[in-house]
Amino acid sequence: MIGSGYWRSSAAANKVMRCTNDPLVAAAISQSEIKAKVVMTQLKTVLDSAIEFPDEKQSNAIREIIHRNEPRSLRTYTPTLAVLARSEGCYHFTPEGRKLADFTSGVLVTNLGHHPTRWWQRVQNYLGLDQLDDNKPFANAVTLSAYNAVTELESSATERLLSNLRAQPGGGRMEQVVWAASGSEAIQKSLWACLSRRKESDVILATRHGFHGKKGLAGAATGCEIDKERDARVRFIEFPREQCSSIQRRREPLDLEPFQTELAQVADEFGKRLCCLITEPYLGGGGSYHPQYEYLQLLEQFCRQHDMAFILDEVQANFGRTGNMYAFTTYGVEPDIVVLGKGMANGVPVDAAVGRSDLFANMNYGETSDTWSAHPLGCAAVLATLDAFETEDILGHAAELAKVIETGLVRLTELAAIASVRGEGAVWGIECAAIGERTAEEVANAIVEACYLGDSGGRAIHLLGPLAGKVIRIAPPLVMPLDEAKQYFDTMYEITAECFA
Repeated sequence: MIGSGYWRSSAAANKVMRCTNDPLVAAAISQSEIKAKVVMTQLKTVLDSAIEFPDEKQSNAIREIIHRNEPRSLRTYTPTLAVLARSEGCYHFTPEGRKLADFTSGVLVTNLGHHPTRWWQRVQNYLGLDQLDDNKPFANAVTLSAYNAVTELESSATERLLSNLRAQPGGGRMEQVVWAASGSEAIQKSLWACLSRRKESDVILATRHGFHGKKGLAGAATGCEIDKERDARVRFIEFPREQCSSIQRRREPLDLEPFQTELAQVADEFGKRLCCLITEPYLGGGGSYHPQYEYLQLLEQFCRQHDMAFILDEVQANFGRTGNMYAFTTYGVEPDIVVLGKGMANGVPVDAAVGRSDLFANMNYGETSDTWSAHPLGCAAVLATLDAFETEDILGHAAELAKVIETGLVRLTELAAIASVRGEGAVWGIECAAIGERTAEEVANAIVEACYLGDSGGRAIHLLGPLAGKVIRIAPPLVMPLDEAKQYFDTMYEITAECFA
């Protein structure tokens, strides 16, 4: 069966995961409840079958194996479940040989593109694997597992990362690195550090609808009050989603008074119990909302006034994604802890919490250790990525690419299927609109599927399953050639126009 039935059901079912304090969302949930019996019937039927597409014999066979042997909870929803055989630069290739322009960067990971030759050479050199001898059973190289030990690679990566951070405007509080193996773990370690500072300070403020992970306190600080696995120590505050719902809205001055009032009420309620405030430069998983700079500056000011730690979760924003090396520079703030990941190692899993040494000093041996923290392969990848950013004009090219992306996406708003676009740098969101009997969620999934199948000329685009139901994220590698980017944004326009002609 084609994937379309799956996305219709899944999009409607996922609505119940959102927060009902938003009147627009409440209306959407109410509408979905009317169709609940139909939706659940469709959903059960669809989940019993694997996603398939015509002329994809190899891909369909792989999807079927995955469908039989792995639970659907292992991945987020997508109407395509693209099978990626190989990748090069800014493109993926399916087992059938179809070429897909990558508009995802592997979820904001491969900022330098897929498999850059110089980057891999640097990684191999750092590991001591540049002179492999097939006649020897083992290579004499840097260890791949250094638990409860240290390597020179770790010390180099730590020093280089701190030096790079401190050289940026807003990086003045970057003093120590706590390595981690995932974004969730780095967030968890950041929150533990803040909670360990003062025994009486146990309240964590988190901006509503954010995404910080799915485990422990990271999961508890994600979403809003009605999501699963809440923690009494986490209190949510409002994020200006409506005020930055489009490029045009974001360019308007932000009225800070409602947010100032809410923060004052929180301060009155909790006083010295306030421990830290965690937020993102933009709501990635929450629908790609990029706030006015003054909003984050207000949060930082509030933390300074109340002696709270200001944590900026840049896992989806670091290493050039928002225009500067780090988003704290873009937004004009100076975090006490910044959380890094994804693009910092260009595809190798490695994350880190970086910040004030006094915040980390209260934890003892083992409290933030784990098997893979500061693993040598990750450290080599971070060093190779820093080398690329420090010796090549990655950010200069990304600035030109940002203009191409904005022009292409603004053109999309001419179509009835697109309600608005929003973003910055090389990370954007396309909010889809309802058309006829199709909901905005159905429209978004139809676009993702149509772009995957491509146009008559064989041009196709790999997109993620829509965020928050109806928002499609656009985040190509920062190195995508400008002429190729323009060509594929034109392709996306034509495919979308034809899809709803």
